[in-house]
Amino acid sequence: MTMNEFLILLLSGVAGGLLGALFFGGLWWTVNKGLSSQRPALWFLGSLLVRLGITLGGFYFVSGGHWERMLACLLGFLLARHVVFRITRPLVERHQSRTQEASHATQSR
Repeated sequence: MTMNEFLILLLSGVAGGLLGALFFGGLWWTVNKGLSSQRPALWFLGSLLVRLGITLGGFYFVSGGHWERMLACLLGFLLARHVVFRITRPLVERHQSRTQEASHATQSR
C-alpha cells in the first residue's frame, strides 16, 4: 500500500467519523426536541429521512466504488457512534459508571 492509498483510507475513516457524528448527534438532538414537541412523529420521521439521506449519500460519495474506502468509512462511523453515545450519556449515568469502576478497582486488590 502506498502512502497515497493510506492517506485516502485515513480520510475515508475521518469522513465516516464526521458522518457518524452528524447521524448520531442528530439522533440525540431529535430525541430531545421530539419529546417536548406537539408533533414528535414529524420530528422523528423528518430527522430519520434527512440523517439517512446525508449518511447514505456521504458513504456513496466517499467510497467512490472502492470497498476499502467504504470499510474505512464504516469504521469511522462506528467509532463516532461510540464517542457520541459516551458524550451524550446523562450526567447521573456517567457518575454511576465511574463509581462502579472505582468500586471494582478497590475490590480487586
